[in-house]
Amino acid sequence: MDAPWRQVAAGRGRARGRATAVPLSGNGVPLGGAGGGRAKGSGGAVSSGPGLRGAAALAPAGRGQRSAGGEAPQPPGARGEDGSELMSQKKFEEIKKSNQAAARKLLEEHCSSSSEEEGDDDFEGKQGKIVANTFTTYTTHTDGDIHELERTKQYLNEAFQAGAMTCLICIASVKRNQAVWSCSGCFCIFHMPCIQKWAKDSQFLVSSVTDDDFGKKDYPWPCPKCRFEYKRSETPSRYYCYCGKVEDPPLDPWLVPHSCGQVCEREFKPSCGHKCLLLCHPGPCPPCPKMVTTTCYCKKAKPIPRRCSAKQWSCQLPCGRKLLCGHHKCENPCHAGNCQPCPRVSRQKCVCGKKVAERSCASPVWHCDQVCGKTLPCGNHTCEQVCHVGACGECPRSGKRSCPCQKSKFSLPCTEDVPTCGDSCDKILECGIHRCSQRCHRGPCETCRQEVEKQCRCGKHTKRMPCHKPYLCETKCVKMRDCQKHQCRRKCCPGNCPPCDQNCGRTLGCRNHKCPSVCHRGSCYPCPETVDVKCNCGNAKVTVPCGRERTTRPPKCKELCSRPPTCHHASQEKHRCHFGPCPPCHQPCQKVLEKCGHLCPESCHDQALVKQTGRHQPSGPWEQPAEPAFIQTALPCPPCQVPIPVECLGKHEVSPLPCHAVGPYSCKRLCGRMLRCQNHTCMKECHKVTEVDGSTGKNKAGPECLHCEEGCSKSRPAGCPHPCVLPCHPGKCPPCVQMLRIKCHCKITSLYVECRKITTADVSEKNLLSCCKNQCPKELPCGHRCKEMCHPGECPFNCNQKVKLRCPCKRIKRELPCNKIRENQVSVECDAMCKEVKRKASEIKEAEANAALEEEKRRQQAELEAFENRLKGRRKKSRKRDEVAVELSPWQKYKSYLLPACAVVVAVLMWYIFHGVD
Repeated sequence: MDAPWRQVAAGRGRARGRATAVPLSGNGVPLGGAGGGRAKGSGGAVSSGPGLRGAAALAPAGRGQRSAGGEAPQPPGARGEDGSELMSQKKFEEIKKSNQAAARKLLEEHCSSSSEEEGDDDFEGKQGKIVANTFTTYTTHTDGDIHELERTKQYLNEAFQAGAMTCLICIASVKRNQAVWSCSGCFCIFHMPCIQKWAKDSQFLVSSVTDDDFGKKDYPWPCPKCRFEYKRSETPSRYYCYCGKVEDPPLDPWLVPHSCGQVCEREFKPSCGHKCLLLCHPGPCPPCPKMVTTTCYCKKAKPIPRRCSAKQWSCQLPCGRKLLCGHHKCENPCHAGNCQPCPRVSRQKCVCGKKVAERSCASPVWHCDQVCGKTLPCGNHTCEQVCHVGACGECPRSGKRSCPCQKSKFSLPCTEDVPTCGDSCDKILECGIHRCSQRCHRGPCETCRQEVEKQCRCGKHTKRMPCHKPYLCETKCVKMRDCQKHQCRRKCCPGNCPPCDQNCGRTLGCRNHKCPSVCHRGSCYPCPETVDVKCNCGNAKVTVPCGRERTTRPPKCKELCSRPPTCHHASQEKHRCHFGPCPPCHQPCQKVLEKCGHLCPESCHDQALVKQTGRHQPSGPWEQPAEPAFIQTALPCPPCQVPIPVECLGKHEVSPLPCHAVGPYSCKRLCGRMLRCQNHTCMKECHKVTEVDGSTGKNKAGPECLHCEEGCSKSRPAGCPHPCVLPCHPGKCPPCVQMLRIKCHCKITSLYVECRKITTADVSEKNLLSCCKNQCPKELPCGHRCKEMCHPGECPFNCNQKVKLRCPCKRIKRELPCNKIRENQVSVECDAMCKEVKRKASEIKEAEANAALEEEKRRQQAELEAFENRLKGRRKKSRKRDEVAVELSPWQKYKSYLLPACAVVVAVLMWYIFHGVD
């Protein structure tokens, strides 16, 4: 028979987040009650774990079976494309539902597990609040004293700590949402299905030892840990909280796991009449915190109020009770129970009174080693008893005595021996079958020597041999011993094969130890060992059942790491105890740099992670690239970065440079030193300059600076367009002697003047130099030429030239000064003849207008007649376009000649009139 934890945890590996099978009864029916039906996440039907996701959905329906949707499968010939798509869709939906159910279950187990890794700060705070709430009702009676709660607090911490609550049967963690049972002796917690299976197997093994009473007696079953025995009727079938009030306690994250949250109210042990005041909790109840009034052990002191759990107390006064010796009193301080034996020593006689010895007063009765030797009442013999109390009694040879065979009795004095009677002995011999055939004799009977047909002990063989000799055949028993694993192999076994004496040796559930018991049936008891899971330094530890040390997270240690530093520092940075290598050292390196003597300020780099180079390169895209490997190595100190003030080559600035880069450097600025020309500066980038003639000035150019090769760029005098004929030089430029070509004021004549005369002359001199000495060619506003000599600016407006002035009709004219006419001081009016000429000219114009009007009327009349002729209905074939023959008048024929002739006549006439008048 397999071990219960193997049967319970079948298919789960090491009980990691899989469904737990429900223990079955003999007929295969699940054990009833909340224990089998409500094992949250572990009882009930076995659900598919993550490893079995969609297994049922992926299994194809067999021939003749119905599919998951309940439809009978169609023949292959009748199933078309629609049927295939429908089946594929159904399978997809089944797999989808199965995966969703598995995901939900996995999420619930992950969220509800007591071994899940929650945030350390949040989890510790939450745990502290729950523990404080659990102890509230107790601490109100103890004024906050929780000294007596250490053992209960340990159980509560184990209920919260990951991996601390472990079922010893299946060696799996006990989760918050699983049904459990707690032993009332050791308070160990087991899964409900596991303990039900354990109880059933234990009773079956005990009752199957003998076939006669199989299943008839009520055999107890033990706790797997403490071996506390329970009756068959006490087999758990319901899931209760720790205090036993609430069945199927709900899962509450703000309560102790598997607790109902109510006041415990269990009787204290030992019973004192009070009940537990804590909230429903695992483990034993703490000592009673009630206050009672009680006296001391010796009843001498006055009663005082004390805790009920510590109501027995000593007043420390001498006890004073009389000891068992009857002579002395108890001198010990007030104590509980009976007084100790008297410690004094006194001389005491033995029982018979022959010897006196110094012995402890607590044991006054003692026996010496001498024979009594008193004369018996017969007067012939003495008492042969060793030192005894009371009378020696009658002589053992007095009264009626029997012969050796016990058939005859004689009354003889005690000094005579009883004779033999002469009859046969007839005592049953050692064989238990035959009787002694000798005559009555003293001493033991001889060995039975009769030959009989004897059957061996196992009943398989017979042989004739002396009765006193046992007959054991050489046949070895082939029956199985009670372990049902090994044969008896005892020679001539009568059938009551002894228990198996071999060692069990099976590996226990912890996978670390083997069963030390003798070979037995059924599952081995859980490993009784416990293992301390310690931190790296060993100061913090948590005790877990053997087998759980591999999955239990080590406790947090608050001690500092004591490992020696792996770098060159004398001590490492302070950090808490941990496993694995210490974190990288972040202390300043502080090594003395060889080149400059400064201390390295960088973080410690004795164990820096460096990517390993030169590893195997993939031969092609089909080969997966290897992950980069990092090795720890000591890196050299980086270049010194201490700032050192250094002046640049051109002495422009003093900049702080890193110590490793100290040396002549260029600031990248322009040199800026004044060249010898005193006009330009050196345009080289900052460079080294050699001081000349002991000069220490920073602005004087040296031999390394540029030599000025440019022309003079000094500003010229105003008006001088010529550059300086000298190269770039210090001081003032020489006067310009070049001839400058300029225009005179009238802009006609070109004059040549020395440039320096122009640039140094004032305004009046410049006007004289720019004068050509000719008449000004400019026209005045009146249209006449200026009479002045070449001059600057505008001409003066004083024209005196004679100008002819005419009347409005242009017939009369007069000569007058131009300036008077411009000032409107003189005017010429028309006379009577002028008016007559105007009248005649107007009459000529009117005659021309009338002649033109008449000509227009004739043309219109001709066009009208032509239009009427076209409307008279001529044949279309012989119709021709009418041509209007208009006879031109003499005026129309010759007006093109007459008009110019008239104009010439009028002009001549007008000229004659004006000139004739003058």
